[in-house]
Amino acid sequence: MTRILVAGEALIDFIPDASGSLASVESFSRRAGGAPANVAVALSHLDASVSFWTRLGTDPFGDYLAEFLADHGLSGEYVERDPNGKTTLAFVSLGEDADREFSFYRDAAADARLEPGTVDDDALAEFGWLHADVLSLDTEPSRTAVLDLLERATETDVTVSFDPNARPERWTEFSYRESVREGFALADVVKATPEDLREAGLTGDAAELAREICTFGPHTAVITLGDAGAYAYATPEAPWSDGGEVEATHDGYRVDPVDTTGAGDAFTAGVVAALSAGESLAEALAFANAVAAVTTTEPGAMTALPDRNAVETFRADE
Repeated sequence: MTRILVAGEALIDFIPDASGSLASVESFSRRAGGAPANVAVALSHLDASVSFWTRLGTDPFGDYLAEFLADHGLSGEYVERDPNGKTTLAFVSLGEDADREFSFYRDAAADARLEPGTVDDDALAEFGWLHADVLSLDTEPSRTAVLDLLERATETDVTVSFDPNARPERWTEFSYRESVREGFALADVVKATPEDLREAGLTGDAAELAREICTFGPHTAVITLGDAGAYAYATPEAPWSDGGEVEATHDGYRVDPVDTTGAGDAFTAGVVAALSAGESLAEALAFANAVAAVTTTEPGAMTALPDRNAVETFRADE
């Protein structure tokens, strides 16, 4: 089984008790969150062999996250605690269609204090897949730490996946566009939305976007399209291409969403789990769409992530 390393932030999502703007919400429920953390927990639920590199404060929120991650199958080997950093908080507002917006509280954020070399070359060699997202590149020293990890992974046989997860309000120190391009240049597989790519200066339909992503270096690009499902393209260099270009589409699954928080990360985990296990690009899309669909039927991000049995039952019932 391919060992997978996920790198990046873990935080606390505060989920509102009703839809509407944050100004109108009176109470919230605490949930573990953060895109890389969501991916790591989702992979664990899907029976993948996964480790998670993150950094938490020694505050009560960090205690909660450390315990939560351990309870969901993620050992503390690379879960660092920082007495000088605070655990990031994110307040979520939900629209009537369950779409969400975030307001981040990241002063002296522990997850922004990842240090280069924490995962050394010997440790990295134990993994066959590395996943990260662009939000680790929005400030130092995490930017240097994660870019260093990605660069060293490209020099080995580690497959790198990357998510250009757009959060415009987070980009005050570095350029989102340039950071996305740096990530693409070091990635093998990219999962993105048209909205992410528009923020990065890329436009077109799904097929055009996927092919443009691959011009930066990746051999595989997966574009999620919300209710319309997903599209994927792989160059002949991809392990799942059999020597030629490959395209795949999947229309997605129809569900009544309760909360879309974490659905994109659940999809990412589904793609990584399937491709790292040797599945075809088409099967990876179908499986990932099912993981994401089940996730939207419950509130929260990590707390809504399904296990493999739930996903297989859902697909069997469709």
